[in-house]
Amino acid sequence: MVVADPRDDESTSVHVGGFEGDRLVVSATFYPSTSPVNPGRAAYQLRYMATDVDVQARGYGARVLAFAEEELRALGAEQVWANGRDSALGFYLAVGWSIVEGSQHLSLETQLPHTVIFKELVQGAATATS
Repeated sequence: MVVADPRDDESTSVHVGGFEGDRLVVSATFYPSTSPVNPGRAAYQLRYMATDVDVQARGYGARVLAFAEEELRALGAEQVWANGRDSALGFYLAVGWSIVEGSQHLSLETQLPHTVIFKELVQGAATATS
């Protein structure tokens, strides 16, 4: 399945992928976006993260996110956020993301349950949930 977003070719968009040999097995895209958690902070929204089923739970997703977070810090991002699919919340929590309590919703695009999640990229940052 190929997903395209009108922002994909913008110079501020960040696309990250993980490979097993020559095969792309995980991808994630980040767009500058106002965070619903701390609207005044420089933030990027994670969209379209996907990992091939046959390599899930092997660390590819965690490595892609860690790499992306370093790249985004270098671009001045203070926070990343996403509408995380509820079935993947355990993964995001395990790699240091937090849930915004009461933000559960049904995605209009996928009709699947999602929750707003975020991760601070700077030390000592105050958050909306602290």
